[in-house]
Amino acid sequence: MNRPTARRSSRGKPPKKNQPISSTQSEKPGLETRRVATKLLAAVVDASASLDGLTDPAHGQPNFRALDARDRSLVRAILMSALRHRSTVEALLARRLERPLPANARALSHALHVAAAQILFLDVPDSAAVDLAVTQAKSDPRLARFAGLVNGVLRNLIRVKARALPAALAQTREAADWFAERLETAYGVEKAATILAMHRLEPPVDFTVKEDPQRWAEALGGIVLPTGTVRIARLEAGVDTLPGFEEGEWWVQDTAASLPAKLLGDIAGARVADLCAAPGGKTAQLIHAGANVTAVDLSKSRLKRLAENLKRLRLDAQIVESDIRKFQPDIPFDAVLIDAPCSSTGTVRRHPDVPWTKSRADIEKLAALQRALLDHAVTLVKPGGRVVFSNCSLDPAEGEAMLETFLAETPEVSLDPVRSDELPGIAAFVTPEGFMRTTPADSLAEAPLAQGLDGFFAARLVRRR
Repeated sequence: MNRPTARRSSRGKPPKKNQPISSTQSEKPGLETRRVATKLLAAVVDASASLDGLTDPAHGQPNFRALDARDRSLVRAILMSALRHRSTVEALLARRLERPLPANARALSHALHVAAAQILFLDVPDSAAVDLAVTQAKSDPRLARFAGLVNGVLRNLIRVKARALPAALAQTREAADWFAERLETAYGVEKAATILAMHRLEPPVDFTVKEDPQRWAEALGGIVLPTGTVRIARLEAGVDTLPGFEEGEWWVQDTAASLPAKLLGDIAGARVADLCAAPGGKTAQLIHAGANVTAVDLSKSRLKRLAENLKRLRLDAQIVESDIRKFQPDIPFDAVLIDAPCSSTGTVRRHPDVPWTKSRADIEKLAALQRALLDHAVTLVKPGGRVVFSNCSLDPAEGEAMLETFLAETPEVSLDPVRSDELPGIAAFVTPEGFMRTTPADSLAEAPLAQGLDGFFAARLVRRR
């Protein structure tokens, strides 16, 4: 059987049946949602735009913001699936084509990816997904001549998906080659494969609670992890509808992200700086532990969000807008926590755009920035003071390698090794060097819901007396 091809007509106008639909004609429900999803997928893949930035309800892409809340939610669901399974979708579409799409047919490729993601991974009737995709093609001058191709490819995909999808999932890995190769170099082929497999799964939702984790596990319908975090499988409604939200009894924070602040130990009454503090999860931890906290960040908008979060939690901190490298306190701090900007490769389960928007060059650039921030951060503590450095990258260039070089070149600072017994549940995450390293392949307990956590690196340092 001949498969659909990507061949264009070499001359003349598209057939009349493929003419774009007039803007005065009524549109099918869901068509604008599909167009926005396609536009945003193009921005992520072709322009390395952040998915979170594009879909921010207040400051995101204008067409996205113009949608109602229900359609914005659908767009995000489509994009999360399309990016989480990008390699699989790409492989299945390629097998439905007689030849690759032309290099200048990016809009067609993105439209096919969006429709295929709905067909393969979302609860959308197949016929509706195809119908919308064909209508979208006919209404777009760039795609009108390919409406027949879109129809043929997607109907072919529907016919074979029951057997083709499991096979494709077994044969593909959801990552750009550069990312998969760096994971294999850092963790070995087997563990890298487990990490990539975890990236296909929607992550659970973790909460740091102020008091009585068992009570809140029961109230929220989850479990208590060994670290004290409360975990639920998924959100069935908005976070702001959950019990305890209005009262400020908890905040959403992956259990791995909650560990660096705990490595500072007993900080009751201590003066502590939280550098790169927004959106404030670690700031809240430090305040709740009894510290007098100064929260520093460069971004005014992110600090506004931090202030709003602390207000809900009924917690107070001194908030400072400053470039960390220029920040100078009047008196040195007792301790500093710096959760540095990074490639965010440890959060791919939550941000599946990361492997497609970052590069090797980004890793190197961010590692250099982290080193500069750390060089300054250690000058902000008094002699004998502690500094905890952390980030949510899986790449050793932003973690182990950078810290080893820093320690070799900074004699006034020494490593205070993390001990496997100092916090419940972290023994498996402590490296022989005394760093802390978590990955999505790691587990906090035998229970299925305890499997997986964000990728994080942390090191504890002491400024010599």
